[in-house]
Amino acid sequence: MKSKEFLIANQIDVEKALELFGDMDLYNQTLKDFLQEIGSRIKRIQKYKEISDMANYAIEVHSLKSDSKYFGFNKLADLAFEHEQESKKNNMFFVVDHYDELMTEINRVLTIIQEYFGEEIASIPVIDSQNEIKLVESTILIVDDSNVTRNFVSKIFSKQYNVLVAPTGKEALEIINNNLNNKIVAVLLDLNMPEVNGFEVLDYFKANQLFSKIPVSIITGDNSKETRDRVFSYGVVDILVKPFNERDVKLVLDKTIYFNDQL
Repeated sequence: MKSKEFLIANQIDVEKALELFGDMDLYNQTLKDFLQEIGSRIKRIQKYKEISDMANYAIEVHSLKSDSKYFGFNKLADLAFEHEQESKKNNMFFVVDHYDELMTEINRVLTIIQEYFGEEIASIPVIDSQNEIKLVESTILIVDDSNVTRNFVSKIFSKQYNVLVAPTGKEALEIINNNLNNKIVAVLLDLNMPEVNGFEVLDYFKANQLFSKIPVSIITGDNSKETRDRVFSYGVVDILVKPFNERDVKLVLDKTIYFNDQL
């Protein structure tokens, strides 16, 4: 086990923490208790992020903030506080956009603690912020005229896939025609767009027999029976209705790609 100077050298504010704990023995024992439950806490944070449950997400990051303050993890406390404030505003876009930053700092802190305790504690697994394998050789295409939607979905999948985006159906068709040999494994397509709308893209797919090569699922705010019947007449895989959360879009994309694998 290393001395407290090791923690101080790694930007852990031990002196501030000792104002609460009094001595290093109590600090160390309580820190070990923290380590026993941090894994389950991170799993809960991940779950609430994926289902866009910002109320429970705020509760979890609030607890993380408080514990981090107690132990002198000042940077982690500050990041957790930002997540708490934004999730209370129901700002899931901030949470998704800055989630990796939060997880990176947690990993940094856990690595320091592991080295500090040494053989006194079991090895701490590194937290994967996405819990997914990188598959960057596979490409997905997001077609939507909403910059917010494009950025939100792109951020979710940017570590797992090569993500291409298009704000119009016209640009989507240009990308498709230029990338047919680069393995586009799925398209998430909005319906209401300028220039060339989603139905015109579907018409192009049908006329050129592309559905057997590139599976398509729809993302739309129109959930009427007429629209659904018309969409499924083309042979699309699924429809994702706006507003959607991270878990929903992951499920639809997985289903779309699985459809492609069965062809």
